[in-house]
Amino acid sequence: MTSAAAAGNKVAVLGAGAWGTALAKVLADKGDPVQMYCRRPDLVAQINGEHVNGKYLPSAKLPDTLTASVDPEEVLHGASMVVFVAPSHATREVAKLVARKVPHDAPIVSATKGIENDSLTFIDEILAAELPGATHRHFSFLSGPSFAKELAAELPTGVVIASTDDRVRDHVMRRFHAPYMRTYASRDIPGVECGGAIKNVIAIAAGAADGLGFGHNTRAMLITRGLAEMVKLSLARGGEAITLAGLAGMGDLVLTCTGELSRNRTVGLELGKGRKLNDIVAGLGHVAEGVKTAHSAFDLAKKLGIELPIISEVYRVLYEDKPVLQAVKDLMSRELSAEFESLGAIKTPS
Repeated sequence: MTSAAAAGNKVAVLGAGAWGTALAKVLADKGDPVQMYCRRPDLVAQINGEHVNGKYLPSAKLPDTLTASVDPEEVLHGASMVVFVAPSHATREVAKLVARKVPHDAPIVSATKGIENDSLTFIDEILAAELPGATHRHFSFLSGPSFAKELAAELPTGVVIASTDDRVRDHVMRRFHAPYMRTYASRDIPGVECGGAIKNVIAIAAGAADGLGFGHNTRAMLITRGLAEMVKLSLARGGEAITLAGLAGMGDLVLTCTGELSRNRTVGLELGKGRKLNDIVAGLGHVAEGVKTAHSAFDLAKKLGIELPIISEVYRVLYEDKPVLQAVKDLMSRELSAEFESLGAIKTPS
């Protein structure tokens, strides 16, 4: 590829955490010039000078074609694709910051998972509210079971790309596809977004059960019933149940509930061992999206009038200081019901 051709493929990555750096590395490994927006001058200097993100992804050697800048306008200049990958609580701020500079004719990819606390909106709704209308048809959403450290180590990984525009989705799929990263197509943005957000909350529950010393039975129950809550919320948003049987749902849920690299599972694990939330979060060094998302999902369920028992108990443990063991007992003692609501209520014999 000539330098002129490469310049025409520039990618702007808005966020320089572990996940943003791993995705930027995938694109840069393919030869595209990639520039990350990062607020920290010291980290920008390290990425540009030493080709490593020592704060968030120290294990990965970054390609020379991957650079960083504190100037969002510089990052966006000439970009043929824009990737939003800031934490969910910072996405609106970043979107407002770049709204006037984001290209109107380039694919815009969100790789952030979460629900904003105050507005109870998902990332697709935040971007639609803050970015110009001309950009909306170019939106796509990347999700799936993908630890940043493993992706950066080029371990085989599969993700799903959701967009309502076939051309945009196909373009983004090709841009991210690599020998160690396979992309799959979806049109179900609400389902993909819901799976990516809710799996973090369920992972806290699964980690807490592990911290209490419970076994594989408990973990399997929490994962499966957590999937049911994920589906229920997705359907309420207009999503499709089948989406949650795939990478963005069950795939990401299993990974986050069982993987030792999962920050959300780690939060639950330490809660189950009796540690306090503030101490746990302070020691992580990275964002655990599930802590904030638990609050949003709890409030959103109330707003929509749907019952999400596991999410509700995670919320009470995190924000009402409810003992973890009591939360488990309350979940197990709930009124008996059908596994799937279409079967109707269960009548207990008198």
